Amino acid sequence: MARMIVVWRKPQDARAFEEHYFATHVPLAKRLPGLRKYEVSAGAIVALNGAPADTHLISILHFDSLEVIKRAFASPEGEACARDRQLMAPSEAVQTFLFEDRDA
Repeated sequence: MARMIVVWRKPQDARAFEEHYFATHVPLAKRLPGLRKYEVSAGAIVALNGAPADTHLISILHFDSLEVIKRAFASPEGEACARDRQLMAPSEAVQTFLFEDRDA
């Protein structure tokens, strides 16, 4: 399995961000070819060191492999997600991590 973790920093207008995210972005992303599961954090994000977190939301997308993720984002649905992400948040407001996972 492979994961895509997206860390969204706190937006200027949290209400507008969430309205767009849940009404537009999530439905777009759920159409990605090969997507197995889509998770979104619930409630406040708390940093382990007790410092205030500048994170607003965390998304975790599950795929079979990194190759499947690559193909998903090369598809028309993936290109639509990328365009929408650019509308939602500037690049510096988003961190994305891709990785294969393994049992420890």
